[in-house]
Amino acid sequence: MTTLNQLTELGQAVWLDYIRRSFTRAGDLQALINQGVRGVTSNPAIFEQAIAGSDDYDEDIQRLAGENGSVNDIYEALAIEDIRQAADLLRPLYDRTDGRDGYVSLEVSPALAHDTAGTVADAKRLFVATDRANLMIKIPATPEGIPAIESVIAAGINVNVTLIFSLAQYEAAAWAYINGLEKLQKTGRSLGQTASVASFFISRVDTAVDAALEKIGRSDLQGTTAIDNARLAYTRFREIFAGDRWDRLADAGARVQRPLWASTGTKNPAYADTLYVDSLIGLDTVNTLPPATLKAFIDHGRVSLTIEKDVAGARSRIATLADIGISLETITRQLLDAGVAAFAVPFDNLMKSLEEKRDRLSGSGNA
Repeated sequence: MTTLNQLTELGQAVWLDYIRRSFTRAGDLQALINQGVRGVTSNPAIFEQAIAGSDDYDEDIQRLAGENGSVNDIYEALAIEDIRQAADLLRPLYDRTDGRDGYVSLEVSPALAHDTAGTVADAKRLFVATDRANLMIKIPATPEGIPAIESVIAAGINVNVTLIFSLAQYEAAAWAYINGLEKLQKTGRSLGQTASVASFFISRVDTAVDAALEKIGRSDLQGTTAIDNARLAYTRFREIFAGDRWDRLADAGARVQRPLWASTGTKNPAYADTLYVDSLIGLDTVNTLPPATLKAFIDHGRVSLTIEKDVAGARSRIATLADIGISLETITRQLLDAGVAAFAVPFDNLMKSLEEKRDRLSGSGNA
């Protein structure tokens, strides 16, 4: 049994945070699925690296340019084709698990992060255009994104809530899911075919908090905040998805919105390369790993239930941050703003790169 299958036995699914056409077509994704990978996530930065950083897509770019599509039309055609191919490889798993796993995530336009109506419209359009039941639409947990999540869930569309850094964001995302399911239930549609994950970002929290701790000489707390923050979120997950209100939805076929640990590649070389995997293993969770972290975990990851360890210590250490003048609320708010920008910039760069490729491959750049 592989380490990934051992995680599955403990109730955690590993998804791959990577997509690229040659990777999928060459059989590499299928090989990882065979080893126990149970889903795929993507984002604008991943698509920029794949499309702008390779010639995998040049033939299709040239063809699409001849159809007089806009740069955005070309991007969406390329991205949707990649998502469909990955979704088709994962469809047997989706069917076998009755929709628990086997998902591929595609993000709404980063330009819509603060546009509720635009996000809802884009999510619905992308879900229809992709035409795969095992697609999840990624929507950021911005103040404007939260009501959009509720509306999209109410429409019966799977949602990956992304860019969650704080407990307040997590709770808002969880309640948006529950509110959306209750609205969906009133339409008479089945609840069992609509799924969601709440992507809680990990390593970026440590990077920011560690820098603040370094300035005041509190190295004893470095490397603890991200894991503590996630463990407290998991505790809230257990509290929210319990009780009469949730039980009524569960009895109607609803499944919990699993916490998904994102940004789990270790950025500090002083920390173990599987720190944010080994420390966050628990029932009803997902961890999406970049290729290097996935490879490391398959090689030497440690498999045991860890997510509920030392929750009291986590509360104490988080409280200590406030006592020593470090506002986790301020830091996580800044991380959300930076996260939105971090997806917008590569998306803009990708549009520029696609425009250059389109013109070069179609010959219009020489006109």
